[in-house]
Amino acid sequence: METGWRRWVRDTLFPGVRVIADNFRLALRTFWGHRLRSALTLLGIVIGVATVVATMALLEGFQRKVTADLAGLGANGFQLQKWPNGFGNFDWDKINRRPNISFADFEAIQKHVPDVAKVTAEAWDGGKKISTAARETRANVQMAGGTFYFFDTNAMEVARGRVFSESEIQDEAQVMVVGPDLADSLFPDTDAVGQEVRLKGRSFQVIGVMTRKGGFAGPGYDNTGIIPIGLFFELFGKNRSLNISMQAWDTSLLQRAQDGVELLMRHRHGLRPEQESDFTIYSNESATAAFNQLSAVVTAASFGVCLLSLIVGGIGILNIMLVSVSERTHEIGVRKALGARRRRILAQFATEAVVLSLVGGVVGVLVGFFVAFLGRWALGFPTSVPPWAVALALAMSSGVGLVFGIYPASRAAGLDPVEAMRTE
Repeated sequence: METGWRRWVRDTLFPGVRVIADNFRLALRTFWGHRLRSALTLLGIVIGVATVVATMALLEGFQRKVTADLAGLGANGFQLQKWPNGFGNFDWDKINRRPNISFADFEAIQKHVPDVAKVTAEAWDGGKKISTAARETRANVQMAGGTFYFFDTNAMEVARGRVFSESEIQDEAQVMVVGPDLADSLFPDTDAVGQEVRLKGRSFQVIGVMTRKGGFAGPGYDNTGIIPIGLFFELFGKNRSLNISMQAWDTSLLQRAQDGVELLMRHRHGLRPEQESDFTIYSNESATAAFNQLSAVVTAASFGVCLLSLIVGGIGILNIMLVSVSERTHEIGVRKALGARRRRILAQFATEAVVLSLVGGVVGVLVGFFVAFLGRWALGFPTSVPPWAVALALAMSSGVGLVFGIYPASRAAGLDPVEAMRTE
């Protein structure tokens, strides 16, 4: 004896599946029969979906890169700067009037903040040239000057050679640690360690080559030369604001170390309790929050572009479906005369609209993946398309097809079969 669920499968499920399959088959046949018209209609949807997928992939890559770069501070690291961290409408006139972070501030922190385990004074200057007897770089080398813990507080590891000793820092020895890109450009056929380079008329011995690290938006540390900070001041001037990078003894003391540095700096700058700090202290958490703020703005902008593109694509779908209904009026009349119900006609044309927009969504996803690949290949970002972005993009494109296809579908389903059959 036949059970109820088997009867339901036979009488309801299988016929329903066949109807859906027929609708998809008819939709694809219609799409293929008007390939050029359909492809032009889908441009808006393709652009919108590709924008979302590519933007999310690039943001994912940026997020990974930022996370890796911020690891330079370490889990228990933080930095003191003159300049604000993050994005927003800053009063730059007021910020430019802030006092510089000085070497004396570095010495005071080293002496008076016991929760800080390692502290480094560092200065940076870009657009420099370094040469050897045979080669010279372009004016794109970033130079840094640092104290003894510079490499620890910036999470820089040396692949070959060594870093500065304390005596070399104190004696301002003419030694340099270089990034791998800089080493490759000056010494492509030999090991850079032990070689001589020249910077602003001074001769330096290369004592170490750093491990390749990359940067947030370019070569970063890989095209950098690091020298003792005293020599840096001699070559490039001392009238500048320093960065002071620090590490607490462990993560449990991080907040206390930051508070200690803030109190000391406010005292040194003579600030009253009601005055805001004229310096910036930031850690991994604050830098990540700043990036997330930028990411939210970019995401909102990309979804805005996507929405406009999808609306344009939806209008195109509305137009092509109305044309399709007009062209197939006689066919609709015949089908209704043969017993096709209103909901079957409605489902058929709605399915055609959804399939049309879904095809555009799939093409847009493929274009987005291609752009993400180009970003990874050309920029070196670890771009990755998040699965939720693909699902959201396809859902949005399908939804646009459904919304803009309802009116033409209902118009087709509402045709009078007698009048429709008279149409040639």
